[in-house]
Amino acid sequence: MRKVVSLFNKVLIANRGEIALRIIRACRELGLTTVAVYSEADRDALHVRFADEDVCIGPGPANQSYLDYKRIIAAAEVTNADAIHPGYGFLAENADFAEICESCGLTFIGPTPEQIRQLGDKIQAKNIMKEAGVPVIPGSEGIVTSFKEASQLANEIGYPVILKAVAGGGGKGMRYCRNIAELERGFQLASAEASNAFGNPDLYLEKVVLNPHHVEIQLIGDSAGNYFHFGERDCSIQRRHQKLIEETPSPLMTDELREKMGKAALIGAKKVGYRGVGTIEFLVDNNRDFYFMEMNTRIQVEHPVTEEAYEVDLVQDQIRVALGETLGYKQEDIKLKWAVIECRINAEDVDHDFRPTPGTISGLHFPGGPGVRVDRAVYTSYKIPPFYDSMIAKLIVKARTRKDAINRMRRCLDEFIVEGVPTTIPFHKEIFRHPDFVAGDYDNTFLDTKFKANQQLPEEERSQLTIKRSTGEAIEQPVLDKLQAQEEMKTEEVVGDKNQ
Repeated sequence: MRKVVSLFNKVLIANRGEIALRIIRACRELGLTTVAVYSEADRDALHVRFADEDVCIGPGPANQSYLDYKRIIAAAEVTNADAIHPGYGFLAENADFAEICESCGLTFIGPTPEQIRQLGDKIQAKNIMKEAGVPVIPGSEGIVTSFKEASQLANEIGYPVILKAVAGGGGKGMRYCRNIAELERGFQLASAEASNAFGNPDLYLEKVVLNPHHVEIQLIGDSAGNYFHFGERDCSIQRRHQKLIEETPSPLMTDELREKMGKAALIGAKKVGYRGVGTIEFLVDNNRDFYFMEMNTRIQVEHPVTEEAYEVDLVQDQIRVALGETLGYKQEDIKLKWAVIECRINAEDVDHDFRPTPGTISGLHFPGGPGVRVDRAVYTSYKIPPFYDSMIAKLIVKARTRKDAINRMRRCLDEFIVEGVPTTIPFHKEIFRHPDFVAGDYDNTFLDTKFKANQQLPEEERSQLTIKRSTGEAIEQPVLDKLQAQEEMKTEEVVGDKNQ
């Protein structure tokens, strides 16, 4: 273990679950002391057990504990912590919280408040990337203030279009619109949802990139102005804009495209002098043209995919940057070494529209063997609280080829046993048996068109839809309307730590 000579020595982790454990481990290996904060619902959580110190910060609801920055700052002061790691979700991308940390003499392990503010505003981020020469999706230059303004722009750039919350994330405040009627209805729904989720009803509008891949580039920058990227992660397997499976290399990727996207991501990061780990997310169409979508100014849920593929420790690197260290990489030495796939295992009832299923885990067995990693914070008899995101584990496998990684994932899903609560494991098994996924022939409409939407239709319509999709035959408008209506009816409960 190497002791780091640093500006801070005690790190308070303003998060919970597996990411809190992940940060504790990274700090331990760097010789740093850790402080866990926890709600009353997390009193028996593993991150509390393994931290050097712990402080209860309030009741179970996130807005009374993990989202209450006053309680977190007080916990740091009581324990004499001199740095705060926000993990992901909760306050990780809250510029005001980062600013408060700095004003209290605490190192915020992440980018500067101004960088979070610039890149967290979707319109400002898009304009920054456009100025830097990064390809962006055609759309509004700023907020669309009314349905009339939105309809005028939609007529100019052409349908379909998508409305997005300016302060959005996790799929909240988004509506897909194929015509003026859907735009009018979608504008009202998206604005209301954005206001409820983020306290900001403002929307912007973009042209829809049809059937895209959702591909993100992992990057890191230090205070000395060095920037490096670690290739891509394909995150196209999503449900309601929430990622379920991530992999690298992307089935869509070529060496030339990876280099172009990596360079574009670094140009964007350099434009704002970015510090720390971050991810620039792109949409990539069937012609392999790519467009900036957003930047996440934090460690990602799916960071283990990159860590295993490139044999790096992104969390330790993130902390080292905060310590003021200079990164020791050379871009030409950063090589993709493994095919890696990650499944997010959620405590959800797949047969009842993926309803979260808090409860007690009565039995548990994790898969193992070469090339297998399970990031989790659950154990037998663990009580899953009802207040937070439903993810209970991440299953990551690596192999020399994608085919081998898929076979390994199938074997691991068969070995993964969770008793006491329903999980998404059976759903993942179905995906990994699907011929289109196995062939790498998928985009971000995969689950909506081949799984969830099909299962919600009556049997006769589902069968017809399956045949038409397999043959490429056109689908009738009433069926498409039914799918659209079903999607709009499903507004998920807003919780504090959605993990997108």
